[in-house]
Amino acid sequence: MNKELYPYKVLFVEDEELLRKNYTSYLQMLFAEVFEAKDGEEALALYKKIKPDILIVDINIPKIDGLELLKIIRQSDIKTKAIILTAYVSKEFLLEATSLKLVRYLEKPVSRKDLKDALLLAVDEILTYNIRNIKTINIKDELLWNNELRELKYQNESIELTNNEKLFLELLLSHPNRVFSYDEIFFHVWNNYDDDASFNAIKNLIRRLRKKLPYEIIQNAFNEGYKINVQ
Repeated sequence: MNKELYPYKVLFVEDEELLRKNYTSYLQMLFAEVFEAKDGEEALALYKKIKPDILIVDINIPKIDGLELLKIIRQSDIKTKAIILTAYVSKEFLLEATSLKLVRYLEKPVSRKDLKDALLLAVDEILTYNIRNIKTINIKDELLWNNELRELKYQNESIELTNNEKLFLELLLSHPNRVFSYDEIFFHVWNNYDDDASFNAIKNLIRRLRKKLPYEIIQNAFNEGYKINVQ
């Protein structure tokens, strides 16, 4: 194997054959394993088989469109890095895409430079935030989060959490010390959108959650969102 290749699996989903072949060839110059699919059904089957590290998907593909494909994947997987290719960008698309935890979306036609920049960002996230493989995260001292059980414990005593509080902590702990925007938080926890309701709901959730925590581990970044500090 060429030692210069990134040791990750990439799945590229595009229904235009010539474009798919061209970019697959390009990706093979960068990554150790590259797979391709021509539609959403084929991509989903291949995803389940190979478990790619990075998924690149055109939004307009047959059988299962790109957004729907990612929604299905995100039901059980927030680890795979995702890049969307789209010929248009609307407010509705941006709001929907926010909940899918994208590395980046790229407007078509996509230059190789823009694609490479997005891929390098995905690789950086893999290297920097490889936290999801850890069963138990030590947040601070004896405050522990169990990824598999979605359980928070302090001094070996369970802290009772609502489902929304668990979803919130799950999101923040997927990328510790990174600021998550208000939109990202609201889409992950409530999976819908309303400008006024979203901000108030987040503030209320955090106020209740902070009362249950022994430390000030959830911090607000002014006009940006929230993050969780992990020692």
